[in-house]
Amino acid sequence: MAPSYVAEQITDAVTPGKKHRRLIAILRGVKPSEAVDMVRALVDAGITMIEVPLNSPEPLKSIAAMKDAVGDAALIGAGTVLTVNDVANVKEAGGEFVVSPNCDIEVIAKTKELGMGSWPGVLTPTECFAAIKAGADGLKIFPASIIGAEGIKAMRAVLPANMPVYAVGGVGPDDFSVYAKAGCDGFGLGSGIYKPGMSVAEVSDAAVRYVNAHDAVFG
Repeated sequence: MAPSYVAEQITDAVTPGKKHRRLIAILRGVKPSEAVDMVRALVDAGITMIEVPLNSPEPLKSIAAMKDAVGDAALIGAGTVLTVNDVANVKEAGGEFVVSPNCDIEVIAKTKELGMGSWPGVLTPTECFAAIKAGADGLKIFPASIIGAEGIKAMRAVLPANMPVYAVGGVGPDDFSVYAKAGCDGFGLGSGIYKPGMSVAEVSDAAVRYVNAHDAVFG
């Protein structure tokens, strides 16, 4: 079976020759007024998958502004997507992937219907396989710190080998090697890379640390 659209984008390329590191920067709380500067700092540092959670201030404005600013240089998506109406709004704003904290079959189906990547939050084998059956492009193990690398290793043993698994929640750059050995394909980066009040310079410095840790593990 050929890899799905967004799974292929994330692990290979959006356009020929364009590859993405296995990192999703989560900008929870970002404001539209700072969105463009933040996304440019991340892209310059080498992180080209950026998520704006929908419980941020005016998130759809931030998504649209980011996409206009960076074009095909980055994938811009939305997080904390809980309803099918949210999915439609993200698509209209220019979002390219949808991330949820939970496994909602209707949200996954709507996301795929609209041609976007689906990354539902899962924590158990039952949720993992339900998400895969519904058409998810990747799995967001959340919160990863609850089950740790050993728990993910146990689930990875029974999950399809070509299904991307990202660890999100409580995983920092010093943990990348351990989680990668357990079978994680990448990581979602939360408050370690951005939280409200951080300057562009602080976000840039954090992004460089994550990129260096990523490259030390994945090359």
